[in-house]
Amino acid sequence: MSQPQPHNEAQAVPPPAPSIAHLDKVSYLFGYGIAHSLSPHLHNTVYSALKLNYQYLLYESRNLEACLALAREPKFYGAAVTMPHKVAIIPHLDVLTPEGEAIGAINTIFLRSAPDGTRLLCGTNTDCIGIREAILQNVSKEDAKNMEGKPGMIIGGGGTSRAAVYALKHFLGCSDIYLVNRDKSEVDQVIAECNSKGFGDGLRYISSVAEAEELEGPKVIVSAIPDFAPKSESEWTARKIIETMLGKKEKGAILEMCYHPSPNTAIDALARNAGWKVIGGVEAMIWQGLEQDKVWLRRKVSTLPVERVKEVIAAEVSKPHL
Repeated sequence: MSQPQPHNEAQAVPPPAPSIAHLDKVSYLFGYGIAHSLSPHLHNTVYSALKLNYQYLLYESRNLEACLALAREPKFYGAAVTMPHKVAIIPHLDVLTPEGEAIGAINTIFLRSAPDGTRLLCGTNTDCIGIREAILQNVSKEDAKNMEGKPGMIIGGGGTSRAAVYALKHFLGCSDIYLVNRDKSEVDQVIAECNSKGFGDGLRYISSVAEAEELEGPKVIVSAIPDFAPKSESEWTARKIIETMLGKKEKGAILEMCYHPSPNTAIDALARNAGWKVIGGVEAMIWQGLEQDKVWLRRKVSTLPVERVKEVIAAEVSKPHL
């Protein structure tokens, strides 16, 4: 006899579907813990500027089936996907792009049609595009060229790490990639997953300051950790490794992905004081969002109101947080 399943929010009654009668088309952010998301400001700025009667809405739920039900509605044209659905949604999609397949996590659903006219739910990952463009749009062509064949570094072992590895290897041409994290097992999993997808060559976990001191310095860094002060021994070791890498003679660019509740993080301060060019994580958020609109609207990014989006997001980020 099967055991009764524990009651949890995934099985609980999901939020009601939003009212969309007044809209021509609708997109969503599917996830949980998304109340502070800046993405509605980004996407709705685009639709307003293009005079589209479209809207991007937050749908906060751990219930994946409720999200998929919204994706079957006639007015649906796409969705952003965040935790806890980025991996769980993959079996429910008809097609994955090369980026989505390689990274193994989906942050964007879009629609296409099969030859017989059947509606296809497609998945991709624009996080890697956001990381790429945040870096390339903020460094000189010469500096970007200097990243090719040189080491890169990623701080963290979470979901963003795989997208960062893909961006540094596939788009920026880094040779080796150093991985710095308090938890080696998380990094081992990232390395195993990247190896299984064919882009894990040259990934290396850095375990000590002594090891970091012996290595060639990175030319580009992606920091993908929350802004918490180190407390445990492993956290202090990771922090000292970061300081060692930032302190090397040759400098480069660092993308600090953390910007909530404030972009003024400890990593940001360490990098600036060491002479590195710091790129704020809001840039990555903007460029991955613009890539989503490119896919959803089938428009080139150059036709989207990029500068207006930057102005709106900058204004939101500058607002005081309680």
